[in-house]
Amino acid sequence: MVNVAAIELRGMITLRCDLSAVGTVAGIAVPPVGRMVTVGDRALVWMSPDEVMLLLPHTEVTVALSDISKQLQGVHHLALDVSDARALFVLTGAGAREVLAKLAPVDLHPEHFGPGQFRRSRLGQVAAAFWMTGTGDFYVVCFRSVADYVFVLLEQSAKDGPVGYFA
Repeated sequence: MVNVAAIELRGMITLRCDLSAVGTVAGIAVPPVGRMVTVGDRALVWMSPDEVMLLLPHTEVTVALSDISKQLQGVHHLALDVSDARALFVLTGAGAREVLAKLAPVDLHPEHFGPGQFRRSRLGQVAAAFWMTGTGDFYVVCFRSVADYVFVLLEQSAKDGPVGYFA
């Protein structure tokens, strides 16, 4: 049984710059390609060669943006609060990997995708990104404009049950 739940507003800051010029963002080391680094209730996610996304409590976004601006003073960058533009879901339960695998054109076999890895892809017909925690839960982020579609898609995939591919 897999449970799909929407996560209420979560702070998300996208930062674009020459990542080699940045050692840390908000006290978190810049992650390697396709990975994320988590420290407490914050995480820094590799998005592209010149972009990371900071996940943090929504109440801390304004202060974090100010801190990032001070830290990167003199470095060409863009730091933007995208919290209201994104939706976040969590899949919990033993079949969460299969629920996601039915929807994304990604090799989610445990040998190829595990905790700390991050992937931008598609779910059905829309852009999305996801990662897995050490407990086996999967988090999915998408544009808020397609959140209803993604939620229904995830719920239907969960309801259809496992196919047993990773068993």
